[in-house]
Amino acid sequence: MSKTVTAPIGGHAKGAGSDPLPEHFVYQAKRGITREVVEDISKQKNEPDWMREFRLKAFEEFERLPIPKWGPDLSGLDFQSISYYQRTEEGKYKSWDEVPADIKNTFEKIGVPQAERAFLAGVIGQYESEGFYQKLRPKWEDKGVIFCDTDTAVQQYPELVKKYFMTDCIKTSEHKLAALHGAVWSGGTFLYVPAGVHIDMPLQTYFRMNARASGQFEHTLIIVEEGASVQYIEGCTAPKYNTSSLHAAVVEIFVMKDARARYTTIQNWSKDVYNLNTKRAIVEENGIQEWVGGSLGSKTTMLYPCSILKGRGARAEHLNIAVAGPGQHKDTGAKVMHLAPNTTSNIISKSISFGGGISTYRGLLKIIKGAKGAKSHVQCDALMPDNISVSNTIPYIKVYEEDVTLGHEAKVGRISDELVFYLQSRGLSEQEAINLVVQGFMEPIAKSLPLEYAVELNRLIAMEMEGSLG
Repeated sequence: MSKTVTAPIGGHAKGAGSDPLPEHFVYQAKRGITREVVEDISKQKNEPDWMREFRLKAFEEFERLPIPKWGPDLSGLDFQSISYYQRTEEGKYKSWDEVPADIKNTFEKIGVPQAERAFLAGVIGQYESEGFYQKLRPKWEDKGVIFCDTDTAVQQYPELVKKYFMTDCIKTSEHKLAALHGAVWSGGTFLYVPAGVHIDMPLQTYFRMNARASGQFEHTLIIVEEGASVQYIEGCTAPKYNTSSLHAAVVEIFVMKDARARYTTIQNWSKDVYNLNTKRAIVEENGIQEWVGGSLGSKTTMLYPCSILKGRGARAEHLNIAVAGPGQHKDTGAKVMHLAPNTTSNIISKSISFGGGISTYRGLLKIIKGAKGAKSHVQCDALMPDNISVSNTIPYIKVYEEDVTLGHEAKVGRISDELVFYLQSRGLSEQEAINLVVQGFMEPIAKSLPLEYAVELNRLIAMEMEGSLG
Protein backbone atom coordinates (compact mmCIF):
# COMPACT_ATOMS: atom_id res chain seq x y z
CA MET A 1 0.00 0.00 0.00
CA SER A 2 1.12 3.58 -0.54
CA LYS A 3 2.28 5.34 2.57
CA THR A 4 -0.03 7.92 4.06
CA VAL A 5 1.73 11.11 5.09
CA THR A 6 -0.04 13.05 7.78
CA ALA A 7 0.69 16.16 9.77
CA PRO A 8 -1.21 18.30 12.22
CA ILE A 9 -2.74 21.44 10.81
CA GLY A 10 0.07 23.94 10.37
CA GLY A 11 2.75 21.28 10.84
CA HIS A 12 5.13 19.49 8.52
CA ALA A 13 5.74 15.84 7.76
CA LYS A 14 7.89 13.91 5.39
CA GLY A 15 7.10 10.61 3.69
CA ALA A 16 8.91 8.25 1.35
CA GLY A 17 9.92 10.17 -1.77
CA SER A 18 8.25 13.33 -0.52
CA ASP A 19 9.40 16.84 0.31
CA PRO A 20 8.34 18.40 3.62
CA LEU A 21 4.65 19.13 3.43
CA PRO A 22 3.57 22.76 3.07
CA GLU A 23 1.42 24.21 5.80
CA HIS A 24 -2.07 22.74 6.14
CA PHE A 25 -1.22 19.54 4.26
CA VAL A 26 -2.78 16.59 6.05
CA TYR A 27 -2.14 13.93 3.40
CA GLN A 28 0.08 13.30 0.39
CA ALA A 29 0.24 10.09 -1.65
CA LYS A 30 3.55 8.44 -2.36
CA ARG A 31 4.92 9.44 -5.75
CA GLY A 32 4.19 7.22 -8.72
CA ILE A 33 1.09 5.59 -10.17
CA THR A 34 0.17 2.05 -9.07
CA ARG A 35 -3.03 0.15 -8.38
CA GLU A 36 -2.38 0.61 -4.66
CA VAL A 37 -2.11 4.39 -5.05
CA VAL A 38 -5.40 4.48 -6.95
CA GLU A 39 -7.14 2.40 -4.28
CA ASP A 40 -5.70 4.59 -1.54
CA ILE A 41 -6.95 7.79 -3.20
CA SER A 42 -10.47 6.33 -3.29
CA LYS A 43 -10.15 5.22 0.33
CA GLN A 44 -8.94 8.64 1.47
CA LYS A 45 -12.01 10.15 -0.16
CA ASN A 46 -14.35 7.58 1.38
CA GLU A 47 -15.87 6.98 -2.05
CA PRO A 48 -18.67 4.54 -2.88
CA ASP A 49 -17.70 1.20 -4.41
CA TRP A 50 -18.84 2.19 -7.91
CA MET A 51 -16.34 5.05 -8.08
CA ARG A 52 -13.51 2.91 -6.72
CA GLU A 53 -14.24 0.29 -9.41
CA PHE A 54 -14.38 3.02 -12.04
CA ARG A 55 -10.93 4.23 -10.99
CA LEU A 56 -9.41 0.75 -11.08
CA LYS A 57 -10.81 0.06 -14.54
CA ALA A 58 -9.39 3.38 -15.74
CA PHE A 59 -5.99 2.45 -14.26
CA GLU A 60 -6.02 -0.76 -16.32
CA GLU A 61 -6.67 1.34 -19.42
CA PHE A 62 -3.81 3.65 -18.43
CA GLU A 63 -1.37 0.75 -18.24
CA ARG A 64 -2.53 -0.59 -21.60
CA LEU A 65 -2.58 2.59 -23.68
CA PRO A 66 0.55 4.25 -25.15
CA ILE A 67 1.50 7.90 -24.74
CA PRO A 68 -0.02 9.93 -27.62
CA LYS A 69 2.48 10.44 -30.44
CA TRP A 70 0.50 12.89 -32.59
CA GLY A 71 1.15 15.98 -30.46
CA PRO A 72 4.19 17.61 -28.87
CA ASP A 73 7.07 15.64 -27.39
CA LEU A 74 6.10 14.14 -24.01
CA SER A 75 9.22 12.01 -23.57
CA GLY A 76 10.31 14.13 -20.60
CA LEU A 77 7.13 13.36 -18.65
CA ASP A 78 7.86 10.82 -15.90
CA PHE A 79 4.61 9.43 -14.52
CA GLN A 80 6.41 7.79 -11.61
CA SER A 81 7.96 11.01 -10.26
CA ILE A 82 4.63 12.71 -9.54
CA SER A 83 2.47 12.74 -6.43
CA TYR A 84 -1.10 12.25 -7.66
CA TYR A 85 -3.06 13.38 -4.63
CA GLN A 86 -2.57 15.93 -1.85
CA ARG A 87 -5.11 17.11 0.66
CA THR A 88 -4.69 20.37 2.53
CA GLU A 89 -7.79 20.50 4.72
CA GLU A 90 -10.07 18.04 6.47
CA GLY A 91 -13.17 20.06 5.71
CA LYS A 92 -14.68 22.63 3.37
CA TYR A 93 -15.55 26.21 4.19
CA LYS A 94 -18.54 28.34 3.29
CA SER A 95 -17.22 31.43 5.04
CA TRP A 96 -14.11 33.10 3.65
CA ASP A 97 -13.18 34.20 7.17
CA GLU A 98 -12.68 30.55 8.18
CA VAL A 99 -10.15 29.76 5.44
CA PRO A 100 -6.55 29.35 6.74
CA ALA A 101 -4.50 32.52 6.30
CA ASP A 102 -1.83 31.23 3.89
CA ILE A 103 -4.39 29.75 1.48
CA LYS A 104 -6.63 32.79 1.80
CA ASN A 105 -3.74 35.14 1.02
CA THR A 106 -2.91 33.22 -2.17
CA PHE A 107 -6.43 33.66 -3.49
CA GLU A 108 -6.87 37.23 -2.28
CA LYS A 109 -3.78 38.25 -4.26
CA ILE A 110 -5.58 37.25 -7.45
CA GLY A 111 -8.81 38.97 -6.45
CA VAL A 112 -11.10 35.97 -6.02
CA PRO A 113 -12.98 37.16 -2.89
CA GLN A 114 -13.44 40.63 -4.37
CA ALA A 115 -14.74 39.10 -7.61
CA GLU A 116 -17.14 36.92 -5.65
CA ARG A 117 -18.64 39.89 -3.87
CA ALA A 118 -18.80 42.06 -6.97
CA PHE A 119 -20.15 40.00 -9.82
CA LEU A 120 -20.03 36.23 -9.29
CA ALA A 121 -23.10 34.07 -8.70
CA GLY A 122 -20.91 31.47 -7.01
CA VAL A 123 -17.29 30.53 -6.46
CA ILE A 124 -15.25 27.41 -5.69
CA GLY A 125 -11.61 27.43 -4.58
CA GLN A 126 -9.39 24.40 -5.08
CA TYR A 127 -5.92 24.16 -3.50
CA GLU A 128 -3.91 21.11 -4.65
CA SER A 129 -6.23 18.12 -5.13
CA GLU A 130 -9.47 19.14 -3.45
CA GLY A 131 -11.85 22.04 -3.17
CA PHE A 132 -11.61 23.84 0.16
CA TYR A 133 -14.18 26.61 -0.30
CA GLN A 134 -17.48 26.86 -2.13
CA LYS A 135 -20.36 29.27 -2.12
CA LEU A 136 -23.47 29.84 -4.25
CA ARG A 137 -25.80 32.78 -3.86
CA PRO A 138 -29.14 31.77 -2.26
CA LYS A 139 -31.03 33.17 -5.25
CA TRP A 140 -29.69 30.34 -7.41
CA GLU A 141 -29.86 27.64 -4.73
CA ASP A 142 -33.58 28.38 -4.43
CA LYS A 143 -33.99 27.76 -8.17
CA GLY A 144 -32.40 24.31 -7.94
CA VAL A 145 -28.92 25.14 -9.25
CA ILE A 146 -26.23 22.80 -7.94
CA PHE A 147 -22.70 24.21 -7.76
CA CYS A 148 -20.15 22.29 -5.75
CA ASP A 149 -16.86 20.46 -6.11
CA THR A 150 -17.11 17.12 -7.90
CA ASP A 151 -16.08 15.10 -4.83
CA THR A 152 -19.09 16.50 -2.99
CA ALA A 153 -21.31 15.68 -5.96
CA VAL A 154 -20.18 12.02 -5.89
CA GLN A 155 -21.41 11.81 -2.27
CA GLN A 156 -24.57 13.93 -2.50
CA TYR A 157 -25.78 13.48 -6.11
CA PRO A 158 -24.51 10.01 -7.08
CA GLU A 159 -27.20 9.22 -9.66
CA LEU A 160 -26.51 12.40 -11.63
CA VAL A 161 -22.76 11.83 -11.51
CA LYS A 162 -23.03 8.16 -12.52
CA LYS A 163 -25.19 9.12 -15.51
CA TYR A 164 -22.75 11.66 -16.96
CA PHE A 165 -19.26 11.09 -15.52
CA MET A 166 -17.00 9.84 -18.36
CA THR A 167 -19.81 7.83 -19.99
CA ASP A 168 -20.99 9.33 -23.30
CA CYS A 169 -18.90 12.49 -23.59
CA ILE A 170 -15.31 11.45 -22.76
CA LYS A 171 -14.30 7.85 -22.13
CA THR A 172 -11.22 6.57 -20.30
CA SER A 173 -10.43 4.28 -23.26
CA GLU A 174 -9.79 7.22 -25.63
CA HIS A 175 -6.13 7.81 -24.78
CA LYS A 176 -3.60 7.37 -21.97
CA LEU A 177 -4.15 10.80 -20.43
CA ALA A 178 -7.93 10.36 -20.23
CA ALA A 179 -7.37 6.99 -18.56
CA LEU A 180 -4.90 8.50 -16.09
CA HIS A 181 -7.43 11.19 -15.24
CA GLY A 182 -10.14 8.59 -14.66
CA ALA A 183 -7.87 6.74 -12.25
CA VAL A 184 -6.63 9.66 -10.12
CA TRP A 185 -9.09 12.53 -10.68
CA SER A 186 -9.77 14.76 -7.71
CA GLY A 187 -11.71 17.97 -7.15
CA GLY A 188 -13.12 20.06 -9.94
CA THR A 189 -16.59 21.47 -10.41
CA PHE A 190 -20.05 19.98 -10.64
CA LEU A 191 -22.59 22.42 -12.08
CA TYR A 192 -26.22 21.55 -12.73
CA VAL A 193 -28.64 24.17 -14.12
CA PRO A 194 -32.32 23.11 -14.13
CA ALA A 195 -34.55 23.61 -17.16
CA GLY A 196 -35.46 27.20 -17.90
CA VAL A 197 -33.07 28.77 -15.37
CA HIS A 198 -30.97 31.62 -16.76
CA ILE A 199 -28.03 32.52 -14.52
CA ASP A 200 -27.17 36.11 -15.36
CA MET A 201 -23.96 36.24 -13.30
CA PRO A 202 -20.84 34.13 -13.92
CA LEU A 203 -19.82 31.24 -11.69
CA GLN A 204 -16.11 30.72 -11.13
CA THR A 205 -13.71 28.04 -9.92
CA TYR A 206 -10.07 28.81 -9.26
CA PHE A 207 -7.42 26.07 -9.17
CA ARG A 208 -4.05 26.43 -7.48
CA MET A 209 -1.39 23.71 -7.76
CA ASN A 210 1.25 24.57 -5.18
CA ALA A 211 3.28 21.45 -4.31
CA ARG A 212 6.51 20.46 -6.02
CA ALA A 213 6.43 17.53 -8.53
CA SER A 214 2.69 17.16 -8.09
CA GLY A 215 -0.33 16.57 -10.28
CA GLN A 216 -3.74 18.20 -10.45
CA PHE A 217 -6.56 16.30 -12.09
CA GLU A 218 -9.76 18.22 -11.50
CA HIS A 219 -12.93 17.01 -13.20
CA THR A 220 -15.47 19.60 -14.35
CA LEU A 221 -18.94 18.32 -15.16
CA ILE A 222 -21.55 20.82 -16.38
CA ILE A 223 -25.16 19.93 -17.20
CA VAL A 224 -27.38 22.66 -18.64
CA GLU A 225 -30.94 21.46 -18.97
CA GLU A 226 -33.45 22.45 -21.67
CA GLY A 227 -33.83 26.18 -22.17
CA ALA A 228 -31.32 27.10 -19.44
CA SER A 229 -28.15 29.18 -19.71
CA VAL A 230 -24.96 29.72 -17.72
CA GLN A 231 -21.52 31.29 -17.94
CA TYR A 232 -18.75 29.44 -16.12
CA ILE A 233 -15.15 30.66 -15.62
CA GLU A 234 -12.03 28.76 -14.56
CA GLY A 235 -8.67 30.16 -13.59
CA CYS A 236 -5.49 28.15 -12.96
CA THR A 237 -2.00 28.93 -11.63
CA ALA A 238 1.05 27.21 -10.14
CA PRO A 239 4.39 28.46 -8.73
CA LYS A 240 7.66 27.72 -10.50
CA TYR A 241 9.88 24.87 -9.34
CA ASN A 242 12.76 23.07 -11.05
CA THR A 243 10.84 19.80 -11.27
CA SER A 244 8.05 18.97 -13.70
CA SER A 245 4.42 18.87 -12.60
CA LEU A 246 1.38 17.57 -14.46
CA HIS A 247 -2.06 19.06 -15.00
CA ALA A 248 -4.41 16.66 -16.78
CA ALA A 249 -7.97 17.90 -16.33
CA VAL A 250 -11.18 16.73 -17.97
CA VAL A 251 -14.14 18.97 -18.77
CA GLU A 252 -17.48 17.47 -19.83
CA ILE A 253 -20.37 19.74 -20.79
CA PHE A 254 -23.91 18.69 -21.72
CA VAL A 255 -25.98 21.38 -23.43
CA MET A 256 -29.58 20.28 -23.81
CA LYS A 257 -32.22 21.50 -26.27
CA ASP A 258 -32.39 25.31 -26.56
CA ALA A 259 -29.79 25.68 -23.78
CA ARG A 260 -26.63 27.79 -23.79
CA ALA A 261 -23.29 27.39 -22.01
CA ARG A 262 -20.18 29.52 -22.07
CA TYR A 263 -16.99 28.01 -20.67
CA THR A 264 -14.14 30.47 -20.15
CA THR A 265 -10.69 29.61 -18.86
CA ILE A 266 -7.55 31.65 -18.26
CA GLN A 267 -4.62 29.34 -17.52
CA ASN A 268 -1.34 30.78 -16.30
CA TRP A 269 0.70 27.75 -15.26
CA SER A 270 4.37 27.97 -14.31
CA LYS A 271 6.85 26.94 -16.99
CA ASP A 272 7.58 23.52 -15.49
CA VAL A 273 4.00 22.22 -15.86
CA TYR A 274 2.81 19.77 -18.51
CA ASN A 275 -0.71 21.07 -19.22
CA LEU A 276 -2.52 18.19 -20.94
CA ASN A 277 -6.30 18.52 -20.95
CA THR A 278 -9.33 16.88 -22.52
CA LYS A 279 -12.43 19.06 -22.93
CA ARG A 280 -15.65 18.25 -24.76
CA ALA A 281 -19.28 19.32 -25.05
CA ILE A 282 -22.31 17.51 -26.45
CA VAL A 283 -24.81 20.00 -27.85
CA GLU A 284 -28.43 19.05 -28.49
CA GLU A 285 -31.04 20.66 -30.76
CA ASN A 286 -30.65 24.46 -31.05
CA GLY A 287 -28.20 24.46 -28.17
CA ILE A 288 -25.18 26.77 -28.09
CA GLN A 289 -21.75 26.00 -26.66
CA GLU A 290 -19.11 28.72 -26.40
CA TRP A 291 -15.45 28.09 -25.55
CA VAL A 292 -13.28 31.10 -24.66
CA GLY A 293 -9.71 30.40 -23.61
CA GLY A 294 -6.39 32.02 -22.84
CA SER A 295 -3.37 29.72 -22.49
CA LEU A 296 -0.25 31.19 -20.88
CA GLY A 297 2.65 29.65 -19.04
CA SER A 298 3.32 25.88 -18.84
CA LYS A 299 6.16 23.94 -20.42
CA THR A 300 4.02 21.98 -22.85
CA THR A 301 0.31 22.39 -23.52
CA MET A 302 -2.09 20.07 -25.34
CA LEU A 303 -5.58 21.58 -25.45
CA TYR A 304 -8.26 21.06 -28.11
CA PRO A 305 -11.78 21.80 -26.81
CA CYS A 306 -14.29 19.71 -28.76
CA SER A 307 -17.93 20.36 -29.62
CA ILE A 308 -20.16 17.52 -30.76
CA LEU A 309 -23.11 19.14 -32.52
CA LYS A 310 -25.57 16.33 -32.05
CA GLY A 311 -28.92 18.07 -32.51
CA ARG A 312 -30.42 19.96 -35.44
CA GLY A 313 -29.50 23.64 -35.33
CA ALA A 314 -26.81 23.21 -32.67
CA ARG A 315 -24.04 25.80 -32.64
CA ALA A 316 -20.46 26.07 -31.36
CA GLU A 317 -18.17 29.08 -30.95
CA HIS A 318 -14.46 28.53 -30.24
CA LEU A 319 -12.20 31.49 -29.35
CA ASN A 320 -8.68 30.83 -28.12
CA ILE A 321 -5.39 32.67 -27.63
CA ALA A 322 -2.13 30.81 -26.92
CA VAL A 323 1.16 32.47 -25.95
CA ALA A 324 4.42 30.53 -26.41
CA GLY A 325 7.67 31.98 -25.09
CA PRO A 326 11.19 30.58 -24.67
CA GLY A 327 11.20 26.84 -24.03
CA GLN A 328 7.44 26.51 -24.46
CA HIS A 329 5.34 24.48 -26.90
CA LYS A 330 1.65 25.31 -27.19
CA ASP A 331 -0.21 22.65 -29.15
CA THR A 332 -3.75 23.98 -29.14
CA GLY A 333 -6.80 24.17 -31.37
CA ALA A 334 -10.36 22.95 -31.61
CA LYS A 335 -12.44 19.99 -32.72
CA VAL A 336 -15.99 20.18 -34.02
CA MET A 337 -18.21 17.30 -35.16
CA HIS A 338 -21.27 18.26 -37.21
CA LEU A 339 -23.63 15.32 -36.72
CA ALA A 340 -26.97 16.96 -37.59
CA PRO A 341 -28.48 19.29 -40.22
CA ASN A 342 -28.20 23.08 -40.00
CA THR A 343 -25.45 23.01 -37.41
CA THR A 344 -22.98 25.90 -37.23
CA SER A 345 -19.46 26.34 -35.92
CA ASN A 346 -17.06 29.25 -35.82
CA ILE A 347 -13.44 28.78 -34.75
CA ILE A 348 -11.02 31.67 -34.13
CA SER A 349 -7.61 30.58 -32.91
CA LYS A 350 -4.82 33.06 -32.27
CA SER A 351 -1.25 32.44 -31.18
CA ILE A 352 1.74 34.57 -30.22
CA SER A 353 5.23 33.03 -30.44
CA PHE A 354 8.40 34.80 -29.29
CA GLY A 355 11.88 34.00 -27.99
CA GLY A 356 11.98 30.64 -29.76
CA GLY A 357 8.57 29.47 -28.56
CA ILE A 358 6.55 27.01 -30.64
CA SER A 359 2.83 27.40 -31.25
CA THR A 360 0.80 24.84 -33.18
CA TYR A 361 -2.83 24.99 -34.22
CA ARG A 362 -4.14 21.44 -34.46
CA GLY A 363 -7.78 21.22 -35.43
CA LEU A 364 -10.33 18.68 -36.58
CA LEU A 365 -13.53 19.59 -38.40
CA LYS A 366 -15.85 16.76 -39.42
CA ILE A 367 -19.21 17.02 -41.23
CA ILE A 368 -20.93 13.67 -41.58
CA LYS A 369 -23.21 12.52 -44.40
CA GLY A 370 -26.70 13.84 -43.72
CA ALA A 371 -25.60 17.02 -41.91
CA LYS A 372 -27.17 19.14 -44.65
CA GLY A 373 -26.90 22.88 -44.33
CA ALA A 374 -23.94 22.70 -41.97
CA LYS A 375 -21.81 25.83 -41.84
CA SER A 376 -18.31 26.26 -40.48
CA HIS A 377 -15.59 28.87 -40.56
CA VAL A 378 -12.05 28.35 -39.23
CA GLN A 379 -9.60 31.24 -38.77
CA CYS A 380 -6.04 30.72 -37.52
CA ASP A 381 -3.89 33.81 -36.94
CA ALA A 382 -0.31 33.80 -35.67
CA LEU A 383 1.87 36.69 -34.53
CA MET A 384 5.66 36.47 -34.21
CA PRO A 385 8.01 39.35 -33.31
CA ASP A 386 11.27 37.54 -34.21
CA ASN A 387 12.93 35.07 -36.59
CA ILE A 388 13.61 32.25 -34.12
CA SER A 389 10.08 31.29 -33.11
CA VAL A 390 7.83 28.73 -34.83
CA SER A 391 4.17 28.73 -35.80
CA ASN A 392 2.47 25.64 -37.27
CA THR A 393 -1.03 25.09 -38.59
CA ILE A 394 -2.25 21.48 -38.86
CA PRO A 395 -5.94 21.42 -39.82
CA TYR A 396 -7.80 18.19 -40.50
CA ILE A 397 -11.05 18.72 -42.42
CA LYS A 398 -13.32 15.79 -43.26
CA VAL A 399 -16.52 16.53 -45.16
CA TYR A 400 -18.92 13.77 -46.21
CA GLU A 401 -21.88 15.95 -47.22
CA GLU A 402 -22.19 18.18 -50.29
CA ASP A 403 -24.77 20.68 -49.01
CA VAL A 404 -22.43 22.57 -46.67
CA THR A 405 -20.67 25.93 -46.38
CA LEU A 406 -17.06 25.79 -45.26
CA GLY A 407 -14.24 28.29 -44.98
CA HIS A 408 -10.71 28.06 -43.65
CA GLU A 409 -8.04 30.75 -43.48
CA ALA A 410 -4.65 30.97 -41.82
CA LYS A 411 -2.09 33.76 -41.68
CA VAL A 412 1.15 34.61 -39.92
CA GLY A 413 2.20 38.18 -39.19
CA ARG A 414 5.20 40.02 -37.77
CA ILE A 415 5.31 43.03 -35.51
CA SER A 416 6.99 45.31 -38.00
CA ASP A 417 9.74 47.71 -37.05
CA GLU A 418 7.97 50.40 -39.09
CA LEU A 419 4.74 50.07 -37.08
CA VAL A 420 6.62 50.17 -33.79
CA PHE A 421 8.59 53.22 -35.00
CA TYR A 422 5.35 54.98 -35.98
CA LEU A 423 3.75 54.34 -32.59
CA GLN A 424 6.90 55.53 -30.86
CA SER A 425 6.70 58.73 -32.89
CA ARG A 426 3.27 59.25 -31.35
CA GLY A 427 4.77 59.22 -27.85
CA LEU A 428 4.76 55.54 -26.88
CA SER A 429 7.78 53.62 -25.65
CA GLU A 430 8.93 50.60 -27.64
CA GLN A 431 7.36 48.19 -25.15
CA GLU A 432 4.11 50.16 -25.05
CA ALA A 433 3.99 50.05 -28.84
CA ILE A 434 4.45 46.26 -28.86
CA ASN A 435 1.75 45.85 -26.21
CA LEU A 436 -0.69 47.95 -28.25
CA VAL A 437 -0.15 45.84 -31.37
CA VAL A 438 -0.61 42.64 -29.36
CA GLN A 439 -3.80 43.94 -27.74
CA GLY A 440 -5.25 44.72 -31.16
CA PHE A 441 -4.32 41.24 -32.36
CA MET A 442 -6.07 39.50 -29.48
CA GLU A 443 -9.08 41.86 -29.34
CA PRO A 444 -11.65 39.25 -30.56
CA ILE A 445 -10.74 37.06 -27.59
CA ALA A 446 -10.49 39.82 -24.99
CA LYS A 447 -13.86 41.35 -25.85
CA SER A 448 -15.52 37.98 -25.09
CA LEU A 449 -14.21 38.06 -21.51
CA PRO A 450 -15.66 39.90 -18.52
CA LEU A 451 -13.86 43.23 -18.19
CA GLU A 452 -11.77 42.19 -15.17
CA TYR A 453 -10.49 39.10 -16.98
CA ALA A 454 -9.76 40.96 -20.22
CA VAL A 455 -7.64 43.46 -18.29
CA GLU A 456 -5.82 40.64 -16.51
CA LEU A 457 -5.18 38.76 -19.78
CA ASN A 458 -3.73 41.90 -21.37
CA ARG A 459 -1.50 42.41 -18.34
CA LEU A 460 -0.26 38.81 -18.29
CA ILE A 461 0.57 38.79 -22.00
CA ALA A 462 2.40 42.12 -21.68
CA MET A 463 4.46 40.68 -18.82
CA GLU A 464 5.26 37.54 -20.82
CA MET A 465 6.41 39.50 -23.86
CA GLU A 466 8.38 42.22 -22.12
CA GLY A 467 11.57 42.80 -24.10
CA SER A 468 10.55 40.35 -26.84
CA LEU A 469 11.28 42.61 -29.80
CA GLY A 470 14.81 43.46 -28.83
